[in-house]
Amino acid sequence: MRVTIGRRTAVAAVLTTAGAAALTLAFAPVFSPAAWAHGPTRQKVRESIEINAPQDKVWAAIRNFQDMSWLPPVTKTTGEKGNEVGATRTLTLQGGATVEEELYKYEPDMMSYSYRITKVDVKVLPVTNYSSTLTVSPAPDGKAKLEWAGAFYRGFPNNDPPPELNDEAAKTAVSGLYKTGLEALKKKIESGS
Repeated sequence: MRVTIGRRTAVAAVLTTAGAAALTLAFAPVFSPAAWAHGPTRQKVRESIEINAPQDKVWAAIRNFQDMSWLPPVTKTTGEKGNEVGATRTLTLQGGATVEEELYKYEPDMMSYSYRITKVDVKVLPVTNYSSTLTVSPAPDGKAKLEWAGAFYRGFPNNDPPPELNDEAAKTAVSGLYKTGLEALKKKIESGS
């Protein structure tokens, strides 16, 4: 009886070892570090500026989703549905490129709205799946703080992006856009134009 149990145990051990080796070889591609590599991760940019004006005045300058004339590269804004959730707008930029956007949250009592880009050429703005929020809040001495925050993926959806479509290029482009827009709006509001 001991011999039989011993043989069965030995055979089971050999089969278990052989089976484990076969499974390891079969699933090695799935569990290798290369197989775990993934595409882009969501990037975030947040810029803000203090404006020497009351909150209401700053909100009045940005609250109309159909008017993005305060953003320097924008030469024309057209759209539909005003400030209703689901409203759309098309921004025409210097040089003729366009960006299509959709409003998905509008909270005038919070002086905030959120929108997403529905169509843009990555050569114009190297991002995909972009969403953004503009919010006016109080700042010291009766001033207002305007914050522009966005989340997005880089313009190249796969691994090994070209330099102009990588994470850094996307963050740099969005941050530059936000800073340019915020500084232009501050100048416009504070000068009274």
